[in-house]
Order: sequence, then structure tokens, then C-alpha cells
Amino acid sequence: MILEALGSAVLGIVLAWAAVQRLSHRLPATRLVFATGIAGALFGDFVTHSALDSGSLLVSLLGAVVVSAASVSLLLRPSGRLRHSATA
Repeated sequence: MILEALGSAVLGIVLAWAAVQRLSHRLPATRLVFATGIAGALFGDFVTHSALDSGSLLVSLLGAVVVSAASVSLLLRPSGRLRHSATA
């Protein structure tokens, strides 16, 4: 269980690092992105592990990656290419 949580936290760090490298201009502070990635991964691992009882490690880590990616994606800001019409 501890290795599973550690593995999901590492996956959250890797996912957050990749997001910061690719989309740093659209994300808030780097610390917030890393904290969100780790927290999302741990929460995703917890939910997947709870739902599937003691399922396989791979499925729990997949759930951690999915929830972590969804959490980090909520931090994204618009790219600035949106234009509002004057009549709206």
C-alpha cells in the first residue's frame, strides 16, 4: 500500500512536471501545479483502490494518472486567443 501511494505520487510529480514544461504560460505558480498533481494522483489512487478493493497495481496507478491529469487540467487558463464581440 505504501509503495502504491509512493508510486502514484511519483506519477503525479512526473505529470505535473510535463505540464509545466509544455504549458507554463497557461498555468499558475509551479508549486500549485506540483501540489495539485500529487494530490490528484493520491486521491485517484485512493478512489481506485477503494472501488476495486485490492485490485491490480496497474489499474490503481492508471486511476491515479487519470485523476491527476484531470486535476492539473482544471488549472489551465485560456490561451488568450479568445475574442469577445463588442455586441455581447
